[in-house]
Amino acid sequence: MTLRLAPAGLLAATLSLAACADLDPTTQRTMTGAAGGAAGGALIGAMAGNAGLGAAIGAAAGGTGGFVWDRHVQSRDRAFEQGVAAGRASPPR
Repeated sequence: MTLRLAPAGLLAATLSLAACADLDPTTQRTMTGAAGGAAGGALIGAMAGNAGLGAAIGAAAGGTGGFVWDRHVQSRDRAFEQGVAAGRASPPR
């Protein structure tokens, strides 16, 4: 029985990753955070007695964390680009 489920699980994982190929970075980081949070929350919730509630809370926290991380990365990239532009605009020494 498990030998039949392994290819199906592998196919489902491959298709779900392929579906994320054309998403913008913000959506990718938010969804990655939500998925990781849901997995961690489900594990903690299973130990506490309610895996579904743990997964929901973990997904919300992980999605928020992924979104905040994306804003940080965008801010860092903007600062870098501003520095490059300022360096190009300054006269040579």
